Amino acid sequence: AVLVESLLVLAVVLSVHAAAWDRFSWCAVALALQAFYAQFKWDRLLRLGGAVFQFRGAANSGLLPASMVMPLLGVVMKERCRAAGIVYFERLGVVVASAGMLLALFLSVLAVGITKPVPTNTCVLTGIAGSVVIYTMKHSLTVSEVIEVLEVLLIFVYLSMILLYLLPRCFTPGEALLVLGGVSFVLNQLIKRSLNVIEGRGDPIDFFLLVAVVGVVLLGLFFTVLFFFMDSGTWISSVFFHMMTAVLGLGVIMPWLYRLIQRNPLFWLLQFLFQTQTRLYLLVYWTFLAASACGVVFYQNAKRSSESKKHQASTITRKYFHFIVVATYVPGLIYDRQLLYVASVLCLAVFVFLEYVRYFRIKPFGQTLRHLLSLFLDERDSGPLILTHIYLLLGMSLPVWLFPRSCAPKGTLPGAGALVPYSGVLAVGVGDTIASVFGSTMGEIKWPGTKKTFEGTMTAIFAQIIAVALILIFDSSVNLNASYAWILASVSLVSLLEAYTTQIDNLLLPLYLQIMLMA
Repeated sequence: AVLVESLLVLAVVLSVHAAAWDRFSWCAVALALQAFYAQFKWDRLLRLGGAVFQFRGAANSGLLPASMVMPLLGVVMKERCRAAGIVYFERLGVVVASAGMLLALFLSVLAVGITKPVPTNTCVLTGIAGSVVIYTMKHSLTVSEVIEVLEVLLIFVYLSMILLYLLPRCFTPGEALLVLGGVSFVLNQLIKRSLNVIEGRGDPIDFFLLVAVVGVVLLGLFFTVLFFFMDSGTWISSVFFHMMTAVLGLGVIMPWLYRLIQRNPLFWLLQFLFQTQTRLYLLVYWTFLAASACGVVFYQNAKRSSESKKHQASTITRKYFHFIVVATYVPGLIYDRQLLYVASVLCLAVFVFLEYVRYFRIKPFGQTLRHLLSLFLDERDSGPLILTHIYLLLGMSLPVWLFPRSCAPKGTLPGAGALVPYSGVLAVGVGDTIASVFGSTMGEIKWPGTKKTFEGTMTAIFAQIIAVALILIFDSSVNLNASYAWILASVSLVSLLEAYTTQIDNLLLPLYLQIMLMA
């Protein structure tokens, strides 16, 4: 299964670079080959319990698929923005690709360094890949960009040491690379933009995302340190939690956002949300869907009788939330993507905050949330945090957040790129959901080495093709320019990756589909 997963990732790498082979292509291939070897070292360390930190069990390290996400995203962004003539974002793409390569290389070196005896072949490959990456960075980056990449690496190292220690069994090494690498880059971008504020430059919604992500991470770190020294389950601690959240929000995050957007954040947000009648209708509709999701949670918990406390929600039951999320995102993508962008950022902040309340047992809702959400746990929630619902939100939102709006003057990219914002809907909302439902109910032929079925994968591909056809009908901004073969290949590759990966598919699949569609 690991070998097939690796071959699929390598196929994506070669497909992305087939159109424009340059020095970054050599880097990507070298990085993929050394990550393939280093992945086995991580897998061995995980089996033997020698991986320094406690990583999530029942999964391989996932180093190769995770290692290629940031480099490939940077490369496709660079090419798209170069074609559009937007130099700033072309350079940002180069920085993203370089930072991703350096982070992946660091994780590989770490695996090699703690493996005993020292694996000679992997050391040689890692050295070659490192030399290629450093050579490319030397000839591609300016001095300030090199410093920026090194800053991202430094933030990643510190975040990894802190969060992997505080949150055992929450991530695989690959998931840690994806999540913490992304947070590190966001934090670096926020610091950079805060130090170089130019009035009128930059979209407020981009600043809103940066501040929200960094704000919730800092909030979590603060309370984690604080509750090392006091019991978080008491009323005094709970009152202190809510007070400090308000203080940090109003005293740090709001002024920070004010400095970036040069206006009152609350007034800007209210004006933005209620700017048009369409937005008002969407907000009412989304409120109804949110209430429906809460209703599903309460109903499923009501069904859990006292005699069956070990009862867990079925796979199909958990997929109800996928259907609700699809129903949430599709109208937003069609009618108002900026509103969807801001609403998804707000939703992420709320989800993370509620997870803090649950994790720290903050009164009055902490224990209730623990009870309600325990029904929906699966084997991927083996650590102290429940992250699957947050990963679902991220998987749907990342294609919207990472869509290079400045490089799409008409609001959409040409060809298959027009489907980029729909990557989460297609890969997770449609593909993963249909594969899971049909595979678990009607699947008989299993893919070698996995529990996933051939029938599930085929129905997922078919469902995504139908979804693309429906998008073409209902979204007039999408014009595929006869790039149907590439879309079919992209959907098929990602669906096969879903069948073989043991990583969090809600997070990984949309990113790979976005990469393929932007290539």
